[in-house]
Amino acid sequence: MSSKFKKVRNSNIIIREIEQKDNAQIEAAIRWCFHEYEIPLVGTAYEDAETPRMFESYQNKNEVYYVVELDGKVFGGAGIQPLKDFETEVCEIQKMYFAPEVRGKGIGKPLFEKCMEAAKAFGYKQCYLETIPNLKAAIHIYETFGFKHLEAPLGNTGHNACGIWMLKNL
Repeated sequence: MSSKFKKVRNSNIIIREIEQKDNAQIEAAIRWCFHEYEIPLVGTAYEDAETPRMFESYQNKNEVYYVVELDGKVFGGAGIQPLKDFETEVCEIQKMYFAPEVRGKGIGKPLFEKCMEAAKAFGYKQCYLETIPNLKAAIHIYETFGFKHLEAPLGNTGHNACGIWMLKNL
């Protein structure tokens, strides 16, 4: 991926682009959140084929995945990809999950900002996301960044268990 997206530091926390060696750790962080927050496993990112191979899944044009690293270990991340089966100027912020070790350390907003900067740099005009009601902290971050609630989903993410859909003009 491009070097134009620099690392962000917060204490011992680093936000950086995913590397192949991060696959198992980011998969574990993502899957842990589903059990911790009692998120449905079916119809969500939990069953996505890309979840075990996140590095390989974010290597195409106009997409990037960032991981949150603390003391050399990956504890979360988020990424940008084109919204599947939708307009080419709309991206989706995907798989934004954090293990407990990095929650409450002020890393959600810088990671989100980094994703929004990447989306703009890639030329997207809008950013879409899907989530579930019990992820209240995440929804608050999305609203803070100007995402507006939608009545129905966009594109074809395959995440039919998500009941909240949001969109933001970039």
